[in-house]
Amino acid sequence: MTKSLTKSSTPRLSELAKHVVMPKGVVSTGWPAVEAKCSELGITFRPWQPGVGRVILSKRADGKYAATIGGTGLSIPRQVGKTFLVGAIIFALCLLKPNMTVIWTAHRLRTAEETFGKMQAFAKRAKIKPHILKIVLGSGEEEIQFRNGSRILFGARESGFGLGFDEVDVLIFDEAQRLRDVTLDDMVPATNQSRQPTSALLLFMGTPPRPTDSGEVFTRMRAEALTGEDDDTGWVEFGADDEYAFTPAPAPLTEADWQQIAKANPSYPQDTPREAILRMRKKLGADSFTREGAGIWDKPKGSTVLPEWPARRTTDAPPPDRLTIGIAVDMDLEWSSLGAAAMRDNGSAHVSVPEDATGRVDHARGTAWLIPRAKYLQDRYSCDVLMDEKCPDADLADRLREAGVRVIEIKLEQMLEACSGFITAVVEGTLTHSSQPDLNAAVNVAGKRTVSDRPLWARKSGDITPLEAVTVARWGAVNEPTYDLMNSFG
Repeated sequence: MTKSLTKSSTPRLSELAKHVVMPKGVVSTGWPAVEAKCSELGITFRPWQPGVGRVILSKRADGKYAATIGGTGLSIPRQVGKTFLVGAIIFALCLLKPNMTVIWTAHRLRTAEETFGKMQAFAKRAKIKPHILKIVLGSGEEEIQFRNGSRILFGARESGFGLGFDEVDVLIFDEAQRLRDVTLDDMVPATNQSRQPTSALLLFMGTPPRPTDSGEVFTRMRAEALTGEDDDTGWVEFGADDEYAFTPAPAPLTEADWQQIAKANPSYPQDTPREAILRMRKKLGADSFTREGAGIWDKPKGSTVLPEWPARRTTDAPPPDRLTIGIAVDMDLEWSSLGAAAMRDNGSAHVSVPEDATGRVDHARGTAWLIPRAKYLQDRYSCDVLMDEKCPDADLADRLREAGVRVIEIKLEQMLEACSGFITAVVEGTLTHSSQPDLNAAVNVAGKRTVSDRPLWARKSGDITPLEAVTVARWGAVNEPTYDLMNSFG
């Protein structure tokens, strides 16, 4: 049989997008039903949009969304049409599944109101309007109610919108490049009681974060998806070539520049004319245009204090029966971590953040969770638990002891030894790690300050408690024969 040389008029998503990562175990997708419902409503799609819809609505053999745990991330430049696509999907789902609750959040009130305005226009379409019961207008908390009991609520995270809901079936994070971990922790539990047999649908959409954005959630999500470290996450990214340099203004864009725009923006030039691109270029400035207009992510900078860190990754960890546990709490009492260190026979150490049976790492908000978790680890592995005697949570050590944890408090002198010894071990290669995202992130944002001519970890941005915890744990593992002579178990 002769192979056809005629290329399909509908390109695959992988031919259009820069990155397409499907969650593992996909056997079907809910897109055909959504597309059929949209057709009934008079909604049609551009060639690039069905492929994205298939990823978002992909399912596993049990009928649940394949990305119901990790969510689906969409990194797409401005002026492409992602709000139209997501809005169409949500309206179709609301009509297909009665009593569905959708929370659509943006970082800023202005963005939330703009999105609500576009969805109002959707709701007023001739074939959709008969299905709408009511459109609720409010200050930052707007709502579209359907006659079948479904509803879509809109609001801004900066105004505190999104807290206090339950039985949420779809959670959309617009402007995901500004989404913080603390907001994620507050809102995601609302989906735990989703009543849908598909389980909840989580969607994160935005543009590459600026250096000033608190974009740890979106950045981590992308890194885990592209490195294959997360089986439960979908990722679709449109963008120009990495590190491509556009012609500086006010010089006109070259033909090569426009070719890059076409790569980044699948709606150009059919739906997004040159004038719209040039308007963005003029208003955003060079750096913002590269990110928001062309979808190019900044190159990861890595650690400035431990540049050798990536080279110390290994999958060959010692057995956990030689474990020492460290505790760290940040100055604001917002985050805390447990760290683990295990010694090898050759004197090298392996550090990690412990994980429970579900794969959840011991890095979370507050400190109350530390107590039962430290007790469990100590009982399970007969290990020592160490912490800084100057812990910001002043009575944590007492609470640990009341719960039966044999905790050792180490002094400033030992903390200085711990930090300098940790740095030396990384440089010399006598320390390894498992390349966990939480620990890597802490290493990448950590700084140093000097106390008595020796280094001590300092927070530049973000949370560094995972690094501080494994530092304490390693010191305890290395000095196990002698530190109990200087400290009391209490």
